[in-house]
Amino acid sequence: MTNQEIVQKLWNECNVLRDDGVSYQDYITELTYILFLKMSKEQDEEKDIPEKYRWDNLVNKEGLELKNFYRQLLLDLGNPEVVKSERINAIYANASTAIDEPANLEKIIKDINDLDWWSAREEGLGDLYEGLMEKNANEVKSGAGQYFTPRVLINMMVKMTEPKIGDRCNDPAAGTFGFMVAADEYLKDQTDDYSELSEEKYDFQVKEAFSGMELVPNTHRLAIMNEYLHGMDGRLEQGDSLSANGKWMKNFDVVLTNPPFGTKKGGERVTRDDLTYETSNKQLNFLQIIYNSLKRDGKARAAVVVPDNVLFADGVGEEIRKDLLNKCNLHTILRLPTGIFYAQGVQTNVLFFTRGEEDKDNTKETWIYDMRHQMRSFGKRNPLNDKDFAEFEKSFCVDDRSKRKETWDKEKNPNGRWRKFTIDEIKKRPNTSLDISWMSDEEEHETKSLKEILSDMNEKSKAISEAIAELNKALEGIDDSEDE
Repeated sequence: MTNQEIVQKLWNECNVLRDDGVSYQDYITELTYILFLKMSKEQDEEKDIPEKYRWDNLVNKEGLELKNFYRQLLLDLGNPEVVKSERINAIYANASTAIDEPANLEKIIKDINDLDWWSAREEGLGDLYEGLMEKNANEVKSGAGQYFTPRVLINMMVKMTEPKIGDRCNDPAAGTFGFMVAADEYLKDQTDDYSELSEEKYDFQVKEAFSGMELVPNTHRLAIMNEYLHGMDGRLEQGDSLSANGKWMKNFDVVLTNPPFGTKKGGERVTRDDLTYETSNKQLNFLQIIYNSLKRDGKARAAVVVPDNVLFADGVGEEIRKDLLNKCNLHTILRLPTGIFYAQGVQTNVLFFTRGEEDKDNTKETWIYDMRHQMRSFGKRNPLNDKDFAEFEKSFCVDDRSKRKETWDKEKNPNGRWRKFTIDEIKKRPNTSLDISWMSDEEEHETKSLKEILSDMNEKSKAISEAIAELNKALEGIDDSEDE
């Protein structure tokens, strides 16, 4: 049995829980509580779990006894006075269960116990868990600006930034820790699972190389679990990177992230006092945090997903872009296609930049690759894949951009995907805008089938409906009558 088949079996258990009032959003969390115990047994890592709460004891209980036992288990594993493991405490912090029917709880535990765990171990328990989270993201629409980052996009960003052994890597909007897990796997592939490293370097990779911070408690819980199953033990805190609690994130060699979109509730400013420019826009604040967290050695680099508004926002947005262009070499912008995130209509880009040794005039020219126009239609049934990035990756090389020459020349190839813009050309643009497009959509419209056109129309209609609903919600209780 493959991990994909096991993921589907695990996901099918949500049908049992729906009858017990458990939502899709809560299902992955409920499953994590149980899976941690089972996977700890499979990896022979139960030493920090009190013996009475280990898997074999749990799986042998039934009925009302099981229900009461399980609820006490959740309380105790999250209590640092009962269990001394910070990781276990983090996974079970404030844990509770919405499963009320003992028969349903018993069925899920026994079904999990009966899965083909030998195959799961062979393929990797970490990969199994990531597959489950991806399945959850495919089925559940994310809200509050949180979008699942496709693994193929993560992998591409990791490859283009080329983490090295000894680099300190960070994600200030860690989500489920996918970027750091991918960076860790990238380096393990190059070093035979770190077996080539000295003991000192090995310890650094496991305990210090990868770090992050995640705001949402339930998402942080999943991140801790994901980190654990991939054999990582770095600093992964729960909290707001835009607050003073995030000021520890400094002097990194690599930052990889997809920050949340939107504005702070009520439009309030961030509480960090080390940002030069004040704004309620989350993405602009995260962008400042990221480029200021990089080492000033001319080598520290970042790859960051941002929505289009970061490229053209005026006022403080322009000031932040100018600051980025000064402090860093913003060498590449990848304009991503629409439809790859679950909020349709969200248009995004990846910024690739390197922090300079000095804080002035680091960007001399910026290359832009348009992957948005004249692309196949993307969506849940047509996801992004590795081949979609092949052309971009082939000519990405930061040190030898001559590889791009044939494709960027606007005279010889007016509709090519690559374009180069000097810093003088960028400064002459209104608002120092980096939202630059030159490709035509005509061919794309001509080659789309009727089914694809209708699908696009439905997706845009749904996005508009959702936006109107959000606006109505935001306007509740506001009196828009004129003052007399």
